[in-house]
Amino acid sequence: MSAPDRPLPKPGIMDIAAYVPGKHAAPGARKVYKLSANETPLGPSPNAEAALRRTADRLSVYPEGTARELREAIGTVHGIDPDRILCGNGSDDLLTLICQAYLAPGDEAIVTAHGFLLYRIQTLAAGATPVTVPERDCTADVEAILAAVTERTKIVFLANPNNPTGTYLPQSAIRRLHAGLPKTVLLVLDAAYAEYVTREDYDAGLALVSASENVVMTRTFSKIYGLAALRIGWMVAPARIIDAVGRIRGPFNVNALAIAAGAAAMRDRDHVAAALEHNEAWLARIEESLTALGLTVTPTVANFVLVHFPDEPGRTAADADAFLTERGYILRRVEAYGFPNALRFTVGSEEANLGVIHALATFMERVA
Repeated sequence: MSAPDRPLPKPGIMDIAAYVPGKHAAPGARKVYKLSANETPLGPSPNAEAALRRTADRLSVYPEGTARELREAIGTVHGIDPDRILCGNGSDDLLTLICQAYLAPGDEAIVTAHGFLLYRIQTLAAGATPVTVPERDCTADVEAILAAVTERTKIVFLANPNNPTGTYLPQSAIRRLHAGLPKTVLLVLDAAYAEYVTREDYDAGLALVSASENVVMTRTFSKIYGLAALRIGWMVAPARIIDAVGRIRGPFNVNALAIAAGAAAMRDRDHVAAALEHNEAWLARIEESLTALGLTVTPTVANFVLVHFPDEPGRTAADADAFLTERGYILRRVEAYGFPNALRFTVGSEEANLGVIHALATFMERVA
């Protein structure tokens, strides 16, 4: 075997399927409606925009290294000790750091069949093995997760609500899952869409984190807060986990603009309430409209719907995607999540939502 003639990545890296974001453009369309990334149609809080402008004259100065202003705003709103909070360059950053801190070659991390792809990617990047467990009716299955636990299991990842299905586990199921895990296994609750859930039996995980030594909850500012471009995430965890993950995070991993805007957005509860109200009004309408067209929609508690198409020539998700894109409506293909014949439809503005519904009605009639 000849010696390599160039630097090589460590074994396994080139076997990882890279994360591929949704489309951003619809060439040829007069107007584009991007409904592929679960962004809020209301945009950010005006207070966050004002904070950005105030910070713009300090761009030559490093931010405060621990994002204290942001952590204190989060702590005040959620009733958390700021010292139990760690912020990052999006929740992706924090999930990656958790993998780096708690996974090693030979370890296993459990993910569900339709869970966020980053869990698998970063588990592999850490040299560990992702173990995929089946879901039941597009919903995480507690018994299947517990049955997959071995002495090599170090992390269980659970998105609650899940993306792209929009399904969730109630608080009782989460507590049953936690009670069945060994104390050495870290339960990571990814609650990126928690702010959209209005069900009484749902809990994002704060109480469980505060009462446990092996639970972490991650959150994001990219969805209901409308700050996806600034990449802000946060996690709450036991002190020992905050210490471990904090040791390997990058210095100044949250920029000054993100800190200022994030703190202002967190404090503007009226803007969050308006975004939730808009979402609640449109979720039911979208589900009813698409079901009336003969399409199947997975029941959701988030700010998107998973739409399943007939497995018939001319009526597939690929056909619908091409039809919609030609008219400027960009939805998300979800083959990588195990749904080759579905599209994820983010709740958008009134104009965007009605446009997609009308376009899909035309699509279904055209191929009838």
